[in-house]
This record gives sequence, C-alpha cells and structure tokens, in this order.
Amino acid sequence: MSRSHHPAQFPSTPTFLRGYRGDVAELTREHFDSIEFDAAASGEHAAAAATMTDLATTGAETTDMPRAEAFLRAGEQWLLADRPAQAITGFRRALTYGGPAFVDPLVPLARALFLLGREVEAQALLSRLKVEGRRDSRTCDLVAELLVERSELTSALEWATAGVELCLARQADQPAGEEPELKLLLRLRYRIRNDLGLPEDSYDALLDL
Repeated sequence: MSRSHHPAQFPSTPTFLRGYRGDVAELTREHFDSIEFDAAASGEHAAAAATMTDLATTGAETTDMPRAEAFLRAGEQWLLADRPAQAITGFRRALTYGGPAFVDPLVPLARALFLLGREVEAQALLSRLKVEGRRDSRTCDLVAELLVERSELTSALEWATAGVELCLARQADQPAGEEPELKLLLRLRYRIRNDLGLPEDSYDALLDL
C-alpha cells in the first residue's frame, strides 16, 4: 500500500539563471539534498528521480554541482524506486558527461545491471574497475558491499582490504586528519572475514583502537 494517497510533489526550479531560453534551473546540491530528504520521508523515489532527471537534463551546471553528479543522483533514486532500467540511463549519462562525482557511476551501474540479470555486463564493469586500479576508498566500500550482497565474499574481502589500505595510507600522509571511511571499511571487512571463518588479523585489531 502506498504511504500516501497523494504522490509527493517535488519543486523542480528553486533557483534561476537568466539565459538564452528564458529561466533555467540552476543545479545545486542543496536542492538535490532536499529532494532526497523528501523522498526518504515519503517513499516517493520515482517522483524524486523524475524531478532530478528533468533538472539534470535542463538545468545549468554550476561549480557546486556538475551535470554528471545530477544524473548520478537521479539514477540512485531510480534504483530506490526499483526501476533499474531508468537508473542505467542516468548512470550512463553521468559517465557521458564525466567530471567529479562523489561515487564512481560504474558501481551503481553494475548494481542496476545485476538487478536486470545482465551479469556479464555487470561483471565486466567490476573487472574494469579492478584493472584501472583501486584508488578510491569509497568505491572500494561500495563494490565490497555489492559483492557481499551477491555472496561473492572472497572478492568482497579483496575490495574491502584495498579500501582499508587506501585509508591507512592517506592517514599516514596526514596524521592529524581522520578517515571517516576507515571504520566503515574495517567493520565491513571484519564481517566478511567472520562469514568466511577467518581468524582476526592486525586490521581487525584496529577496530578496538
């Protein structure tokens, strides 16, 4: 049963720029955060995804938010709405535009492909990420979580370990800084090793510090 008799309404144009074709919505993280918050409260992820997709398509890029990130976040909402086909379109458009993003679009794209039973394509993306090198701890975390969901624990452990090592290397370079991803990866890695029946190791011991 729907959580509401009336679908949630998401405003699509909070900020405007005067442009060649009239008023053009400006892409901002603040607005997308607001849409995500409302969708989480209402459960209307499909409506949020449609609004984000429209904004990503017609909105004006800013230094605060590139178009690729807008399509990425729209794709994530499509996934939450159990609409992986639409999610794939969003993630591929994010890849087409390129630029900085808080998550590598290849990871959620692989997730969407798995959901549609397109395992060969999905595995090819994960292989591509591995060949390109594990350089981002957040990506390592997300790939490991995806592989855990698929019961591919040995591969998941490799990704989680790589993420831990990336965090520790950065922490060594910046002793005063904290690595918020580190504890998440250590917990995930510990859980995987426990499921595999492996004994605790030196990385596991870091959870007690």
